[in-house]
Amino acid sequence: MGVTKEDVEAALNSALSPSHLEVIDTSGGCGASFDIEIVSEKFEGKRLLDRHRMVNNALAEQMKHIHALSIKKALTPVQWKPKEEQEARKE
Repeated sequence: MGVTKEDVEAALNSALSPSHLEVIDTSGGCGASFDIEIVSEKFEGKRLLDRHRMVNNALAEQMKHIHALSIKKALTPVQWKPKEEQEARKE
């Protein structure tokens, strides 16, 4: 049985309480490959490698069935805010 987008979202929401989370199933629906963009206060003071480890640890059970995981962004809310403001200016 494959992992669903909802499985990934639930695990990350539970472990990291993100203020922004985007999970995209890039496997065509079989749950084997995901792209993730996540913003969490729990990333404060952590290096990027440590943030990625936190995401992987949160998904430890799901990773048994996932073949590819791409963490596109793992940011703190302070790092994310300027990006939100840039997007708002474009509109």
